[in-house]
Amino acid sequence: MGFSISAATYILIFTLLSSTVSWAASSSAHENFLQCLSLNSNSSTPITKVIYTPQNSSYSSVLDFSIQNLRFTTSSTPEPQIIVTPLDVSHIQAAVICSKKVGLQIRVRSGGHDYEGLSYVSEVPFIIVDLLELRSINIDVGNGSAWVEAGATLGEVYYNIANKTATYGFPAGICPTVGVGGHLSGGGYGTLLRKYGLAADNIIDAYIVDSNGRLLNRESMGEDLFWAIRGGGGASFGIITSWKIKLVPVPSTVTVFRVTRTLEQDGEKILLKWQQVADKLHEDIFIRVILQAVNGSQGDRTVSSTYESLFLGNTSRLLSLMNESFPELGLAADDCSEISWIESVLYFAGFSGQPLDVLLNRSQPSKNYFKNKSDFLKEPIPETTLQGIWSLFYQVENATGMMIISPYGGRMNEIPETETPFPHRKGSLYSIQYIIFWLEEGEEVSKRHIEWARKLYKYMAPYVSMFPRAAYLNYRDLDLGRNKNGNTSYAQASIWGIKYYKMNFNRLVQVKTKVDPSNFFWNEQSIPISSWWKN
Repeated sequence: MGFSISAATYILIFTLLSSTVSWAASSSAHENFLQCLSLNSNSSTPITKVIYTPQNSSYSSVLDFSIQNLRFTTSSTPEPQIIVTPLDVSHIQAAVICSKKVGLQIRVRSGGHDYEGLSYVSEVPFIIVDLLELRSINIDVGNGSAWVEAGATLGEVYYNIANKTATYGFPAGICPTVGVGGHLSGGGYGTLLRKYGLAADNIIDAYIVDSNGRLLNRESMGEDLFWAIRGGGGASFGIITSWKIKLVPVPSTVTVFRVTRTLEQDGEKILLKWQQVADKLHEDIFIRVILQAVNGSQGDRTVSSTYESLFLGNTSRLLSLMNESFPELGLAADDCSEISWIESVLYFAGFSGQPLDVLLNRSQPSKNYFKNKSDFLKEPIPETTLQGIWSLFYQVENATGMMIISPYGGRMNEIPETETPFPHRKGSLYSIQYIIFWLEEGEEVSKRHIEWARKLYKYMAPYVSMFPRAAYLNYRDLDLGRNKNGNTSYAQASIWGIKYYKMNFNRLVQVKTKVDPSNFFWNEQSIPISSWWKN
């Protein structure tokens, strides 16, 4: 894969290789990687545009741009030796070939929303392949599909769909700055979950660069690998460069509402009823609830339950269905807004009334330190248990702690749990995301807030799914377990792997062993290889 190299390129390589490298032990791999990359990159694009080392003035800004969690911006956070920002697939292929050749670990980042920073942090010498420049989107309205490069954000996808058609949408997440590369490969869900399933359930094709630097599509990668990357996390198997997604029909008018009730407003009674009905409502209705401690009307602390809903229809029909199944909420016409589907995207993202192009902003309005954990419910949370949750909320100081509970049912009940690696289907009533976020710096501050999240998670143990206590890959949680540096034990990985994937974990191990037998694509929670499958 050799190409001619310009004089400017040689000068750059010479300059990079002549720079003083502070990490002497890995300097040889660093230099060899740069030499290899220059020989294996497509010369039509100058290499100056895709390589950043600590000697580059732009290195820090490129590194920090897509770091969404301030926990991973401290002076002790390991940084990459090199950042590659590919402008075409050949740059990705070269990065894989050269990283493998010289023994540098590779991390792949599309939006930077990995909750544990695994897309841009490693404890061993590593590079980042940052896909932020690979974000082209081609909508085919006639075919009801789109090709989306892995560096695009959900906001960019939604924006491009809306610019082409008002009759289609896509069932992915609420946060517009999330990158599609990781989101879709981990499952991906949002307000259309109960109608159309996960984002991963609506993938038609994909391109991936494997550990040998080959570019494969669905046909050439085979159905096993295509299955694995739709919910099993793409980072274990290669670098996904683009997805072909199936667009889904949406009506011209949808209805949204956001209604908050405190404990003093019968919030607990309403929540108990919501748990009984939310997963059984018509599949056109999605109502999630956000629980958190707030200041009451008398200045004392209370707990608010905020119900956020998307209904695929008009207000009149929604009120009829709600009065029949969930009158306790007391929903009124004045609580509801009839808007378009793309306006509902803005609504849930917190951008109501703003121009559509706000979805093209790849950076968050603000960033925080945060820790997240996840659970799945097979039964409603008992009333007596809610009292303990409220008590834990009241313990949070100088931070915001919350639980976001999202209903399943509908289409999710119809898809077999082995259809993709994401197994949380029929029988899973709700998913829970535990969140705590804060702004104060300091290691002790972070420890205190993270411990609160762990305490709440421990408290919930008797009331959530068991054997395994299930978790959602896209809510990455290293508390569940991690691979040791340089090694991936099947027994060790199965501790967290069964939580994310249930019995699909074994098939993922089989695929991983087949397509990446050297375990090149490794991280703290990557799928392990197994000598049993090799044999």
